Amino acid sequence: MTARSGASVDVVTIGESMVSMQPMSEGPLAYAPLFTRTIAGAESNVAIGLTRLGRKARWIGRVGADPFGDIILSTLAGEGVDVSLAERDPSFPTAIYFKEFKGYGDPNVYYYRKGSAASRLAPEHVKPEWFEGARHLHVTGITPALGPHTADAVREAMRQARSIGLTVSFDPNLRRKLWSEEEARRTLLSLVPLCDLFLPGLEEAEFLLGERTEEEYGQLFREMGPKTVVLKLGERGAIGFEEDRTLRVPPDRVPRIVDTVGAGDAFAAGLLSVYLEPEDEHRFERALRTANAMGALAVQYRGDWEGLPKAAELERLLSGGKDVTR
Repeated sequence: MTARSGASVDVVTIGESMVSMQPMSEGPLAYAPLFTRTIAGAESNVAIGLTRLGRKARWIGRVGADPFGDIILSTLAGEGVDVSLAERDPSFPTAIYFKEFKGYGDPNVYYYRKGSAASRLAPEHVKPEWFEGARHLHVTGITPALGPHTADAVREAMRQARSIGLTVSFDPNLRRKLWSEEEARRTLLSLVPLCDLFLPGLEEAEFLLGERTEEEYGQLFREMGPKTVVLKLGERGAIGFEEDRTLRVPPDRVPRIVDTVGAGDAFAAGLLSVYLEPEDEHRFERALRTANAMGALAVQYRGDWEGLPKAAELERLLSGGKDVTR
């Protein structure tokens, strides 16, 4: 059931959700005869991950007044995400993207999002009611790349959220296909001082600051303003920097990797689910371990969010328990 506007939520996310078309067989996309349809988007993936872990999330976005927009809103609402403040744009369409699985390496992704409803997001669209009853705002570096005014809109949202006491997390989520490297680097770095929790991957950190040690990345990003920096290291786990602490957490080993798309979003959902707990001396470590577990689970299935666990399932996995399946 969708929460009503103004109801209390833990996390607000702002971004673009798309309809995702995935071939039912491996091989070149040009020869795929059948596709399955789902939805995807970094911010909505995080929102779904959070609701499955027992948190309340509100997704803010713009979709077209078309059947694809219907699919996105109904799917998110069905997962318990509050979509009551999402907007329908009668003049611009909902975006689509296709995945291509070749049986090796990461899947190729083809976006059809230029001129989408979400690309029209502008600072004047940002409303105080987006943040009513919320504790935290989560944004990514994808939305700023979508249109001429989307970066300013994200910047305004981060400023408004912090001005009324929300904490803010920022995942740079670099998408090189969407903009030039110069513009991406300049824009992403300008947003780092506006967040409390910064979540780059190692490749993204190198893109932003050049080649450094992991400890130097943590120090330099924290000097820009975030209280907490978590550096995602892929198969080597994660390293977190908070106050005078540096905490390295080993990865969760996985038997196979099927699809890496969405792993960073699962990581963010797991981290935030614990980050929002009352602070104690073990919270940071719990957050990193939960994030690692969620990221490891995400790479073992196709789809960006469909296999994300519920809270009880994740607790069993973290404690070493087994599911009763029959």
